[in-house]
Amino acid sequence: MRIGKDKVVEFHYTVSEPGVGELENSRTGAPLAYLHGHNNMLAGIEQALEGKQASDHFSVVLPPEQAYGARVEDSIQRVSINHVVKPGKAKIKFAPGMIIQLNSSTGHVAATVLKVGLKMLDVDTNHPYAGKTLEFVLDVVSVRDATADEIAHKHAHGAGGHQH
Repeated sequence: MRIGKDKVVEFHYTVSEPGVGELENSRTGAPLAYLHGHNNMLAGIEQALEGKQASDHFSVVLPPEQAYGARVEDSIQRVSINHVVKPGKAKIKFAPGMIIQLNSSTGHVAATVLKVGLKMLDVDTNHPYAGKTLEFVLDVVSVRDATADEIAHKHAHGAGGHQH
């Protein structure tokens, strides 16, 4: 079965920055699943997967505009530590380079800690891969028809139904 609109696709990936090295990969866990054709994936990855099938192995290089976009320089902010989403009641020891979640008026926003103060953090709200050309090595694990519920909800569900 070929990948196209309304297909649920499972795949493994490795993402690298050319000349720098591997940034992350999914191969130690479960494959990533998404509903194709519903803007649930980076546009460049979705385009590269179109027409592929299970067991296909390939790579694609995406410029920033097809991946995580250009860096926005005015995305550096000073925020109160009180705006950090904390898991449970555990105290967090903040450090530069740490990825955190901030509460905002539009929901949770990911940010990278740049500088730590007593009550404030300097953070960068750009995606960590913004402004980077990225190479993705993709291995298609499976392709199946989406269920009516998945199409109605506009995302893939895990085995046995909803898993989100």
